[in-house]
Amino acid sequence: MNNKDSANQSMDLEIPQNNSERRKIHRSQDTFYRLVVLLNITAWACLVAALLVLHYARPDFITGVQNYWGIEGRDFWSREHLDDLLTLLQICLVITLVAFTMHTRRNRRKSDSFGYNLIILLVISVLSLATIYSTV
Repeated sequence: MNNKDSANQSMDLEIPQNNSERRKIHRSQDTFYRLVVLLNITAWACLVAALLVLHYARPDFITGVQNYWGIEGRDFWSREHLDDLLTLLQICLVITLVAFTMHTRRNRRKSDSFGYNLIILLVISVLSLATIYSTV
C-alpha cells in the first residue's frame, strides 16, 4: 500500500447516521418543565389570594343610601390587610420572575411557546405594586 491509498482510506470514513430522537421523554414529563408549570400555577394562586385580600383591605364604597340611613363605612385602607396584600404581590412578582427566567432559558426553539401568561402576570404584579405604593 502506498501513501496515497492510506490517505484515501482515512478520507472515506463515514459519519454514522443517528436518526433516533435524542429526547427520550416527552416535554410534559420533564422535571424542569413541571417545575416551571408549578411555579406558574403558584404565582397565579398568589395573585388570586392577593385579589381576595384586596377586597378586605380597600375602603368601603359608601352609597347614598348608607349616608341617608347613617350607616357607617370604613373610608381608609386596612393596615393589616394592606401589609398582607403587599407581601402576596411581592411573592407573586418574585415567583413570576423566577419562572419567566427558567422558561426563557429552556425554550429556545421556534415551536416552543412564548409564555404570554407569565408576561401578563408580571405586568399585573408590577402595576399593582406601583399603584399601591403610589397611593398609600
